[in-house]
Order: sequence, then C-alpha cells, then structure tokens
Amino acid sequence: MIRRVGVAIGMALAMGAVTPATGQAAKAGLAARLKEVQASPVLLESMYKTGRKVAAFCANCHGDGGNSVKPDVPNLAGQNAYYLLQQLREFSGTQRKTSEFKRRLVNAMSADETIGMVVFYAAQQVTFKPATDVALARRGERLYAKSCADCHDNDGRGTSDYSRIAGQQTVYLTTSLKGYRDGTGARLHRQMALELKSMSDADIAAIVEFVSAMK
Repeated sequence: MIRRVGVAIGMALAMGAVTPATGQAAKAGLAARLKEVQASPVLLESMYKTGRKVAAFCANCHGDGGNSVKPDVPNLAGQNAYYLLQQLREFSGTQRKTSEFKRRLVNAMSADETIGMVVFYAAQQVTFKPATDVALARRGERLYAKSCADCHDNDGRGTSDYSRIAGQQTVYLTTSLKGYRDGTGARLHRQMALELKSMSDADIAAIVEFVSAMK
C-alpha cells in the first residue's frame, strides 16, 4: 500500500495532473468528513491506517511520526487536526506560499488520504526536548503569557483555529515569528504582526527557547 500511494503521488506530480483548482474542489467538505471520522471509532482506525501509509512519504522532510530531525522543518506530530487540515487546504491553493512540488503533492492526495494523514499526525506524540538555557526560557515564558497564550493556550497546544506550537522546531519557530513580525514570511497574520511588532530578536529567541521545550 505504501508503494501504491507513493507511485500514485509520484505519477501525479510528474504529469502535473492535479491543479490547485481541482485539488480544492476534491477537498470540499473535508471538515465535515473529519468530524464524521472522529465520531466513529471504526472509521477513525481505518483513516489512521491510511494516514500512516501516506505519512511514510512525508517522513522524508517531517520525520517519522511527524517529529522532524531538521530544525527548520516543522514537527507535525500532535498538531491540531482541524488546523492541519486548513493548512493543507491553503497549500492546495494560493493562500500560502510554498513550493510547486509541495502544492502538487498535497493536490495529488485523495480526500480520504488527506483526512487520514491529519488523523495520523494529530495522534502522534511530540518528542520532548528540554530547554538548554533555563534563564532564557523563563524570560520567554513571561513574554509568551503576555503575547501568545490567548490564542495558542497556556500549554501551547492551540485550538482548531490556532496551531500547536509546544515542542516545535527552534529554527522553524524563529523564522516564522520573524516573518510575521517583518511581513516577510510565508504567511501574513495581522494579529501576530501586532503582537510581535515591538519584539526584538532577543525577545523572539526567548519565546522560542520556552515554546520549543513545552510538552
């Protein structure tokens, strides 16, 4: 099955057979499908197995089980299912900057492969890495409570609308926060930009030290 998924995705990528428009149409109603799957233990188990097979292809960048081994590539393990689904929707269209390869990859997946991948990653545990600079992390904790906790929650696990950032990769976090602050990132977000506008690179480093060590 893993080989079949890989071959199907590879063929779609090679032929450019799936465009953003058709990919978005195919993924219409995914939130409703995810809700249906989460309400059925039988469906959930089936989708989890499908997602595990699809994720074997994604492991090249995001690591086994969604724990990236590259500091500039985000962990997907433990990410909120509905949030991750929305990001995949944005990758399939033009709302979010990404490589053409990744856009075609996302569009090559069927609706159930997409739901399965979301279910699989949401169920994984993030590999915990303790802070290396305790004093810096404590400063980051104060900044986080003031500027981040309202949306990403006190434990950093977010909601259906906001990402889990607890345990996220350090370089990825740093790049993302600076991108929001400076308006140069892959995504633009007005509230994030306002919260980060007055923060220095040192402030961001402190937040990253704290957040990356959260369980």
